[in-house]
Amino acid sequence: MKKMILAAAIFLSCAAYKQDAKAQISLNINIGSQPDWGPVGYDHVDYYYLPDVGAYYDVPAHQYVYYDDNSWVRRASLPSRYSNYNLYNGYKVVINERQPWLSDNVYRTKYAGYRGRGGQSIIRDSRDVKYRDHWMANKERQAYHKEIQRDRKDARKDYKEYRKDVKRYEKDRKHGH
Repeated sequence: MKKMILAAAIFLSCAAYKQDAKAQISLNINIGSQPDWGPVGYDHVDYYYLPDVGAYYDVPAHQYVYYDDNSWVRRASLPSRYSNYNLYNGYKVVINERQPWLSDNVYRTKYAGYRGRGGQSIIRDSRDVKYRDHWMANKERQAYHKEIQRDRKDARKDYKEYRKDVKRYEKDRKHGH
């Protein structure tokens, strides 16, 4: 009887472990949440450290975390002082740790040599099949922008025709027609 109970306990713990492992796998892949400017090769990313600006990017929350007015703040974009910073060209360090900015002095020191470094392969430029959703999103964005450009071109053309009609009307009115 003891052997049966022991065997049942082992079986149930293995089954529970297997379920936990499945849940862990599904929770640890966030490729679709990573931005186009993120580096390739990571199935899961919590944060990017941006050595050029000394800021962090929270991938799941889609927010930047940076030091401002003596405290760490979360914002949808970097502050205006970094308006010329190009996320696609700057180096990004993947950090999978909770609140990495609390250890900012460690990361700032450890990755100081990455400031100004480029050449990192990014998701936008990857042809790896796991980034297919990013390609499709880019293609859809490009098609949308082309459509907008066509609409603007058509609107300019229509406006020019309208201006010609107005001038023609004013000319005819002036001459009594």
